[in-house]
Amino acid sequence: IVKDGLRRMYENQEDIFYYITAYNENYAMPAMPEGVEEGIIKGIYLFRKGDSKKKNRVQLFGSGTILREAIKAADILAQEHDVAADVWSVTSYLELRREALATESWNEENNDDRKPYITQLLEATTGPVIAATDYMKAVPDMIARWVPNKFRSLGTDGFGLSDTRESLREHFRVDANSIVKAALSMLKRKSGRQAAKG
Repeated sequence: IVKDGLRRMYENQEDIFYYITAYNENYAMPAMPEGVEEGIIKGIYLFRKGDSKKKNRVQLFGSGTILREAIKAADILAQEHDVAADVWSVTSYLELRREALATESWNEENNDDRKPYITQLLEATTGPVIAATDYMKAVPDMIARWVPNKFRSLGTDGFGLSDTRESLREHFRVDANSIVKAALSMLKRKSGRQAAKG
């Protein structure tokens, strides 16, 4: 992000600005997977793919420090519930929304049918999306209409509270166990709908 910002603002002299959100929690950053540079700038990249042999699958979005909770949730789902989870790191819901809106405008002006970046990434995936963030649910909801999968947001809506980070994440239901519960609930509803159709 810093390199892209320097290139565009200094080298290309574009009239834009970049910002980086810093958290006040110390934790080891996971290593950056190969080939994800474009996704980091555009707003999302696949951090880790789930086991391809498992029948049930979900897509987990994690932002900032909550990415660690999504990774833990993926491990719990695989080990205890035989569910594969693809884990996505969302670096900017706002950038994803801007790009999707720009794509819609382009299509209207040019009678075209281009797909937004988020749609392109997810259209080949299966299973519901659970988007967990320590912002309000309205933040991931900004992209919901371009996500081709069933979509559910988990966020920190409500009044400010003082407690440990672990307790607050559990209270607002953005911790690993809450992500697991949301994923299993969505899978159960999906299988119920399929049974009803059959």
